[in-house]
Amino acid sequence: MNSSLILSSTTFIYALASVFYIGSFSFKKQVLAKLGFWVIVIGFLGNTSGILIRWVESYQMGYGHAPFSNMYESLVFFSWTMAVLYIFVEFKYRESILGVFIAPLIFLAIAYASFDPSVSSKINPLIPALKSNWLIAHVITCFLGYAGFAVAFGFSFIYFIKPKDPHSKSVFARLPSWEVIDDLTYQMIVFRFLFLTIGIITGAVWANSAWGTYWSWDPKETWSLVTWFVYAIFLHLRMMKGWHGRNLALVSIIGFLAVLFTYFGVNYLLSGLHSYG
Repeated sequence: MNSSLILSSTTFIYALASVFYIGSFSFKKQVLAKLGFWVIVIGFLGNTSGILIRWVESYQMGYGHAPFSNMYESLVFFSWTMAVLYIFVEFKYRESILGVFIAPLIFLAIAYASFDPSVSSKINPLIPALKSNWLIAHVITCFLGYAGFAVAFGFSFIYFIKPKDPHSKSVFARLPSWEVIDDLTYQMIVFRFLFLTIGIITGAVWANSAWGTYWSWDPKETWSLVTWFVYAIFLHLRMMKGWHGRNLALVSIIGFLAVLFTYFGVNYLLSGLHSYG
């Protein structure tokens, strides 16, 4: 069994987890949420094995590189990092209802990699600029940051659908308390902001070794900096101004839109040194 088949199967496993979580939320059946959690764990294991087998396959083909070099591989790793974070969150907070907002994001990332014909799953040799020991450190730290921002994005939406009336009979009234949502969003961002910062630094060092300059205002470099500033503003407002609730959640959503443009928009709409990503 090759990595592409395993990762394609993992796509359907994450889809099933999303169905279980949405079904649990819609029909108020906790057993479905528990099933959804274990299905996500199974998907995570499949995701992990797919990445590792793809890594081995690259060596068997004579290329010998970590599977983080193109859009397909980065999307697969993106889904993996989101799954890791969500499993940790549910294990720690026991709020299975949060899977309604996160499981579909995990599924969509790997589904885009699996089903979009413009995203090739072929293993290719590294281009010269990617032949560096900094590849793994840069990609892992950046995507741990991206995954945390994606999870925070899912949590931020709760602010806009949870009723303010504590006695509301709406299905959305069962969502976690404002305090839990606020704490989760903040934790996801504050720690992932550190990873994004490290990712930008390792990227600068890598750029210097590959192109002879630490910073060239390449579109992806520029938008990574824009994303960094948005989340820096989030942390400033949260810690210095004491912001909470919807206004801060809106900043989180804007930040993730910046992440999406850094990830997808730069690759498809702007040309630059990172266009191969």
